[in-house]
Amino acid sequence: MNKLFLRILTGLVTAFAVLGLFSYTLISLSNHVRYEHYWTDLAAPVMRFVANEQGLLGKDPPGALSVVTRSTGAFGAVRQARLDAGQVILLRDGEHKKFVVALNNDLALMLESGVSGRELFELYAWIVAQIDLDFSQASDQGLAALEKALNIKIRRVESDQDYESPLALNYLVEKGYYIHTSSESHVVLLRTGHGQILELNIGPRHPLISLPVLVLVLLLDLFTLAVFGYYVIQGLDKRLRNIETVASRIARGELDARVKRAGNEDAVGRLGAAFNSMADHIQRLMVVQKEMIHAVSHELRTPVARIRFGVQMIEDCPNEEAMKKQLRGIDGDIQELDELIDEILTYARLEQGGPILAFQDADVMAIVAQVVSEQSSTKPEMNIFAEYKEGSELWKMSEVETRYLHRSIQNLVGNATRYAKSTVKIQCAFDQETCRIDVEDDGPGIPEDQWESVFTPFARLDDSRTRSSGGYGLGLSIVRRILYWHGGQAFMGRSELGGAKFSLVWPRRQSG
Repeated sequence: MNKLFLRILTGLVTAFAVLGLFSYTLISLSNHVRYEHYWTDLAAPVMRFVANEQGLLGKDPPGALSVVTRSTGAFGAVRQARLDAGQVILLRDGEHKKFVVALNNDLALMLESGVSGRELFELYAWIVAQIDLDFSQASDQGLAALEKALNIKIRRVESDQDYESPLALNYLVEKGYYIHTSSESHVVLLRTGHGQILELNIGPRHPLISLPVLVLVLLLDLFTLAVFGYYVIQGLDKRLRNIETVASRIARGELDARVKRAGNEDAVGRLGAAFNSMADHIQRLMVVQKEMIHAVSHELRTPVARIRFGVQMIEDCPNEEAMKKQLRGIDGDIQELDELIDEILTYARLEQGGPILAFQDADVMAIVAQVVSEQSSTKPEMNIFAEYKEGSELWKMSEVETRYLHRSIQNLVGNATRYAKSTVKIQCAFDQETCRIDVEDDGPGIPEDQWESVFTPFARLDDSRTRSSGGYGLGLSIVRRILYWHGGQAFMGRSELGGAKFSLVWPRRQSG
């Protein structure tokens, strides 16, 4: 799976997890504050009313209502200060609630209530019942004053349909009141001493979700996601801009410019690696091109000069035999130019980005035998032979490009015949994984400090292997490139015969 996708997916999952935890924490804290604020606002009017009308405490108040001492230390300094300021405070023990308001410096009024707040609603009903107004006679001003004091809505129930529920009727008969919580509000039906039924609308229900808080959380979540998205895109943009900058530098001729890699193996990291590989190849091609232009101009100059000299000599030939000799020399020079051009084109095809190789199963032992036969017929005075390590015939089939592999072995054997005194040996060792061919000769050999330079294009040594041996210095470069495209290597060492030893090693099966 794409590593960039995994990184973005992991980042999104992490961001959503953090946002979920953050949102949950924020909403929980908000609900905690809203919950306390809601119940405090709901209890404050009736608690203050009782605190101001302390005479009501002598009329058998509900059991949930009691007078406590403030000096017990249970309230703390902050809550004591709030009580002194006349505020109603809420003490919570889980879902159990205690509403407290100050009576004087030493005493406070406390109402204990459960989850539903039933005890609070019973206190409202008890207060209205204790006032015992004859609402049939009360003026609108008196009714309005009581509603304002308790911050509730009071309505006379004129129709039996408002409380036709059997449960409501039973409660009104047995207890004198009925508490009902609807989806919108808390309502108490109260039967007064005058036989009237009153409906007390105490207040709305506590909303589970606050729209402003929800909008705030969503905005914060969107902002956080935007910051995360900006961070991800900014990182990708910065890395892509780095590649763009390096591309512009290379276009200006700074061929050694490279993309700095941070070790990321995602799509952008692979793009940077591919770009650096391309830049390395382009730089190497430019160097090779300069070397080839210089070397080709040098190599062409000699045969061209000989051809020009031969043409001039034809004009002065005294007889036909001398003319034929000059023509044979010109033909040899043209053949030399043709071979040089063929070598240059072959090397250029192998060097520039990779030729189209048609890999197929081929008998490597047969290819070696063919090269031995061809070179033996060309150099009959040489002892050219092949040896095979025991068991190699079992693994002689290899995935190769037959024409190019034949060319590489032929180049090595041909090169060895030019420098050998009398013997050229081809040692073959094949196994399940790799194929290896060593070409050895009994010639003067090559100094060890020049083993790597012999594979450089147009490189020819000036010591024991002199220019008189012929060649253009491209044969070994072609061999190395052929082995490179086969996924192998070409290198050299010292032969037991006393001369040079060139080795070809490649995998029997091509990957991909």
